[in-house]
Amino acid sequence: MPEAVVIIVGAGPSGLAMAGCLSRLEIPYLLLEREDCYAPLWKKYSYDRLHLHLHKQVCELPHMSFPSSYPTYVPKKQFIQYLDDYLAHFKISPVYHRNVESASYDQGSERWVVKTINNDEGCRGEEEEFLARFLVVATGETTDPYVPEIEGLSSFNGEVLHSTRFKSGAEFKNKNVLVVGSGNSGLEIALDLANHGAKTSIIVRSPIHFLSRRMMYWAVVLVRYLSLSKVESLMVLLSKLVYGDMTKYGIARPKEGPFSMKIKYGKYPTIDVGTCSKIKSGEIQVLPAEIASIRGNDVELKNGKSYQFESIVFCTGFKRSTCSWLKGGDYLLKEDGIPRQSVPNHWKGQKGLYCVGLAGRGLYVSSVEAQNTANDIKSSL
Repeated sequence: MPEAVVIIVGAGPSGLAMAGCLSRLEIPYLLLEREDCYAPLWKKYSYDRLHLHLHKQVCELPHMSFPSSYPTYVPKKQFIQYLDDYLAHFKISPVYHRNVESASYDQGSERWVVKTINNDEGCRGEEEEFLARFLVVATGETTDPYVPEIEGLSSFNGEVLHSTRFKSGAEFKNKNVLVVGSGNSGLEIALDLANHGAKTSIIVRSPIHFLSRRMMYWAVVLVRYLSLSKVESLMVLLSKLVYGDMTKYGIARPKEGPFSMKIKYGKYPTIDVGTCSKIKSGEIQVLPAEIASIRGNDVELKNGKSYQFESIVFCTGFKRSTCSWLKGGDYLLKEDGIPRQSVPNHWKGQKGLYCVGLAGRGLYVSSVEAQNTANDIKSSL
């Protein structure tokens, strides 16, 4: 039964940050990943036009800056290159095709027992066990793609896909496409579709705060000097001035501020990269109602209106499966895989259990969590 000092589950950016911090402190670890590559969301399941929405300085992994030649908002291809360089620099070697079935703490040996299914070619389906003094859950916020149950969805005659399978709007030129979901992915995919000549509609059920990248930059700067509530009030005022009244286009503004909503509900602020202007010009049609049912190509909404589409892209997020395999960690993580404690007291559990990148606060916070975790493990050895 192989043993390591630390087992990290998940080789996304948070898992890599954790591995980098442990490598720097010369602490042996095992990094398990269920896919066939590191950062699979970025390398396999993201659309081509994806960029980091925040300044590169707040998106760096620990102990390694982005190259100075990189643009302020790093595009997908360069971010993946940065991660490649990070792996090489810290000599990180994830163990791929390992699907974690369970992780439990053994009182007798005072070790975490992690059981996996090996899906390597030639070993497919074989069970394995690994032991470690410490366990770090770094499976991220985007574990399992979620598509809601909709009456008649199976009868739809066109293409149905989750955002993880969408690459470019070029594939949908001149097609009637419905985007379901108005988070950052939904709004940016709708923009990409419109830019490539698709007849694009988007379902917007909830009120939205639109902020620009520049507004987010200044929010990050100002929060160092002003209270969060003052910064939030300023950003809402700027949003009203820049974007105007969006209710005429079917989009209301929330009563709560964008940062308050992030803290309370885990909902990210909406970063506009051009979608608003497409909505105002009519190139993107807003449908402010949920889908009631689907019959063939007809999509009926709960407001009674019906539309025909050739393709549907579900930008409806993810479900986390952490609690299905982590045994005895419910005091640290809720059923949905989100930490029970608020930042900054959320990352450390009992008996050597930690979580990194689950708080929904982006790469900057997960990098801080990784450094805190590595230092805490070091002090325990």
